[in-house]
Amino acid sequence: MKMFYRSFVLALLLPAQISLAQLEDESIEDMSDSLMFAMQLQIDSIENSLQYQKGNIQLPGCHASLSVPEGFGYLDPIQAKKVMEELWGNPPSDSKGMLVPDDGGVLQEGSWAFEVTWDDMGYVKDDDAKDTDYDELLTIMQKDLEEENKMRAKDGFPTVELVGWASPPFYDSGNKVLHWAKNLVFQDMGFNTLNYNVRILGKDGVMVMNAIGSMDQVDIVKSNIPAILGSMKFDKGYQYGDFDSSVDKVAAYTIGGLIAGKVLAKVGLFAVIAKFGKLILLAIIGGGAAFWRWFRGRKKEKSIPPDENQNLLQA
Repeated sequence: MKMFYRSFVLALLLPAQISLAQLEDESIEDMSDSLMFAMQLQIDSIENSLQYQKGNIQLPGCHASLSVPEGFGYLDPIQAKKVMEELWGNPPSDSKGMLVPDDGGVLQEGSWAFEVTWDDMGYVKDDDAKDTDYDELLTIMQKDLEEENKMRAKDGFPTVELVGWASPPFYDSGNKVLHWAKNLVFQDMGFNTLNYNVRILGKDGVMVMNAIGSMDQVDIVKSNIPAILGSMKFDKGYQYGDFDSSVDKVAAYTIGGLIAGKVLAKVGLFAVIAKFGKLILLAIIGGGAAFWRWFRGRKKEKSIPPDENQNLLQA
């Protein structure tokens, strides 16, 4: 634990450019409780600045609405984008919002959430749903991931192992909903992570709802899937049955293709690393003032330089 506290202290003091030598007369162990308390205060400040919505939400740019399920709060696209990119370290994406459990948060220990995005890939044919061998598909995905990992290692990113299905793929042909969950192990993370995928099919695209959590949360995430599935509806004229082959685009993917796709989807990769590692919390404390001003709508300050950020990641 000493190395953890040493890294924590350095991350806290890094913006002030205080060197390790200045800590020689201090006991890092004795400072740990105060620093952890300070970290929690900063996290609470960020959490309290978020504005959650209830009720019926018209999702922008995808002809669909979301009825916020009981027990959840909705973050609009602007807040969700900032959480995903600034706090969880994801690359830029066109988020349509987030569903966060009322008893959790975006930075609290044990938190999880569904992020909502829209993919205008077109009409996804579901003819192959009954014939797809999902065990065989899993094997193919695992082999594909081996090749992806070679590139990830070359680019300096952590590799990942697809252990198996945390919940096997299931396609509800009546409601045109597909969902499945992957059990992932990221390099040097020390625990298994959960990536629960929900796809709701429309006539000209797919609503994507991804839950990120740890494997010990799989049961609570699964228990909320029915409420999540029933929360989103396409507008009249944009439902799956409204497809017109003479004018509407057909997607290149089928049901099997949606599942296989890119094993390391953006959300399934970066959010896990940033959210569940200690590093994102250290970075928040290190640049806490900037995050606070940012959430309060003030002028955004310059963040920790990339080279220093890399040093934190290697701590």
